[in-house]
Order: sequence, then structure tokens, then C-alpha cells
Amino acid sequence: MKTRPIAALAPVAVLPLLLAACGTTDTGADKEAAPKANASADCTADETTTATGPVSLTDSYGRSVELDKPAERVAVLEWQQVEDVLTLCLTPVAVADVEGYTTWDTAEKLPDGVTDVGTRGEPNLETLFGTNPDLVIVEAYTPEDEILKQLAKYDVPVLATKGADAKDPVANMIDTFELIAQATGREERAKVVVDDFNEHLADAKEQVSDAAGRFVYFDGWIQGGNVSIRPFGQGSLIGELGEELGLENAWTGEVDEAYGLGQTDVEGMSELGDATFFHTGTVDPDGDINAALAENPVWQKIPAVAEGRSFAFPAGIWTFGGPRSAEQIVDAYVDLLTK
Repeated sequence: MKTRPIAALAPVAVLPLLLAACGTTDTGADKEAAPKANASADCTADETTTATGPVSLTDSYGRSVELDKPAERVAVLEWQQVEDVLTLCLTPVAVADVEGYTTWDTAEKLPDGVTDVGTRGEPNLETLFGTNPDLVIVEAYTPEDEILKQLAKYDVPVLATKGADAKDPVANMIDTFELIAQATGREERAKVVVDDFNEHLADAKEQVSDAAGRFVYFDGWIQGGNVSIRPFGQGSLIGELGEELGLENAWTGEVDEAYGLGQTDVEGMSELGDATFFHTGTVDPDGDINAALAENPVWQKIPAVAEGRSFAFPAGIWTFGGPRSAEQIVDAYVDLLTK
């Protein structure tokens, strides 16, 4: 179940992030080579400046991070933060699970040549530190996370960001983005991006002002031949963005306190059949849940499905992403609600 943030693998309980070094790997990379600039069209046109002075900040868990200058060579171990670094017009020197990122997060293209340090749950630390980062950005869930204990053994600053907060997922998404901007001296760029997002959301509200109704967004996976469905309830980023547009989230069952994620099955979803269904359009390499549901006769009889009110989002929208992913989510809602 590599498609979800490490701490979102269990729908109703946040799992600890396990970190273990793998075998020796010689990357062959020039440790002193500067990371390539982000050559996206948006960044090529970017005219914001980068701060140059020392950086002193407090991360999401009250830990002090001191840098002689803004970080330039950043290693990133979770996809939202990879996206955020790219949105800030920087290119990380190392990323966990490059293939997974390119499959699940299309909001920002990862340039070729970035060192892949293995899985997000078990990155290869020797490969990671072989890229000579001046900052490692991680997603943590408590100040005592195993990842922080492991990285503390190395003499490189670590920025711990909060993966999710169901109390206000949109604010947490922006706070994480702005924290990374502060560490990299890209606060001026961050302000432009956040202003763009707020304007994007406001414009979308006007476009779907007459589209009020009940909805539920879901994804899921196949395990042991059984389909597990995960509704995104109150406190989920994608759910809250839907409600920002004037919709009512139909999932009122139990959700976890970080991501707002629930768990159910086909029968449970049948109880929500009066709502409009939205679901992931990305095909999980470990099992295509949408194909499995299409073959389920009970699923096909649910009113939302039988009446053509079940819609796939475009593939590659990361539901746990940063401002640019959030804009993709908003656009998907607008496109599907107004077609």
C-alpha cells in the first residue's frame, strides 16, 4: 500500500514511520554538483527573490532548525514535500520513491537525475547522505518518530513537517509549504503561490455556486482478493476542499484524527447512494480498485453508480499534496460538476 503517506496506510489509526538503512550503494554522483534548477514554465517565468541570510526557525514539532544560509541541497522523504520544493522552484538532490511520485503526483514534474533513495518507509540512508544534502525534509507525526531518531545520528539539519491535521487540513497544507519556503529562503515565491491558490479557490466557488449537494470522495485497495474502500471524510484535504466549494460531505462515519480517512466496503458505500461519488482515477500498480468495482454486481446497483453519478478524477492527482495539488483537486471538482 505504497500509494498513501506512510502514516495514512491504516484508515483509522496513524501508523509509525519505520526507517531502516539498506545496503551500501555507490550513487556515482558528484557530491558537490549543484542541483538542477526547476525548469518548469512556471518557474522559468518566476521573478521572486531568494533570501541569503542565516535561517533560524522552529519546525512543526517545536524543534529548532538553524542554517548558516537557506538550504539549497535538500533531500525529501515524502511526496507532498517533494511537490512543495518543486513549487518553490528548487530541485531536491534526493527523493524517496521517484517512480511512485511520478505516478501519483503530477502537480509538479520531477526533473531527471534526482537521486532515488528507495522507499519512503525504508530509505537508504547511505545513498541519501551520499548526495551531500544541507537539509533533510521529512514528514513526522510525533516528536519521537523513529525517522527523527535515525536521522539525528547524522550531522545534517532535519526539518520535520506535520503530515496532516484533520482540524484544518487546508491550513496545515499551507503551513507546511510556508515552513519549507522559510528553510529554503523562498518565502517571496511562497506568497505568490499561496495567493494564487486562494484566488483559484475563490474563482472555483463562483463557477459551482449552484452545484450544492452531497458527495463522497474515495479511493481504496485490493487485499487478499477483497476490496477495501476508504472514504475521505471530515478533516481530509480533498473533502474539505469539496466543502469549500459548497458541497456536503456524505461520509459521517469514523475517521482518523490526522487525515480524516474512514474505512468501509461496498455495502457501506451503498448507504451513501444518494450522494455523488468521486474517486481516484490513478491506477494503483498493486491492484486496480476501479476495475474490481466495475465487476461487482452490488456496486453496479448503487444509485450513484447506476444513475451515472460516479466520477473519476484525472489520474495523478495526489490527495495529500501541496498548493498545486490542491488546485488540481479544485479543478477536478469544477470540471465534473459543470459538465
